[in-house]
Amino acid sequence: MIFGSPYARVIAVNGKPVPAGKKAEEQQKLDSEISKRRAETAEQRQTRIAEFDKERSREHSMMEQLTQAFNFKLLNEQRFASHQVYVLKATPKPGYQPPNMQCQALKGMQGKLWIDKATFQWVKVEAEVVHPVSIEGILARVEPGTRFELEKTPVDVGIWLPKHYSMRSNAKVLFLLSHRDRDDESYWAYHKSKDY
Repeated sequence: MIFGSPYARVIAVNGKPVPAGKKAEEQQKLDSEISKRRAETAEQRQTRIAEFDKERSREHSMMEQLTQAFNFKLLNEQRFASHQVYVLKATPKPGYQPPNMQCQALKGMQGKLWIDKATFQWVKVEAEVVHPVSIEGILARVEPGTRFELEKTPVDVGIWLPKHYSMRSNAKVLFLLSHRDRDDESYWAYHKSKDY
């Protein structure tokens, strides 16, 4: 977090530390961003933080809707990494009406969750689109074949952060143009940063 919103810095690619030249470049980008944020007017800072809060609010809205959008069934209990977990299957709840456009995608998804038995934090979630879902009004539609996976890990008491994220998307824009995308990211070596 730098002055109220996060900043991400590349420290490794495919599990290998970035070369010295790239490391210096990333440090220069960080220093530049800190200087830029230090020089912001109160209005600019407020706008930047509001954008971050808006995105976080969207994510929280979707998380809060999970119990409304899905029926959950306990499949089993097992060990996942170093955690004893409950494994739940999530299937769309018939008649679910999303409260906003961001939650539309929940109508066409199903998935599995691995919930840590000791803390009730979710350790892993897998989700896939099984029915086409329109998002952004008529501009785009998410198609079956879209799937994502997210794993989290404890980094401090009560704090769990992403460990691995992968996504494969299949969408249509204006119902004509196909758009496919892939992303695979791993995160490790979390540490507390100095305050800005």
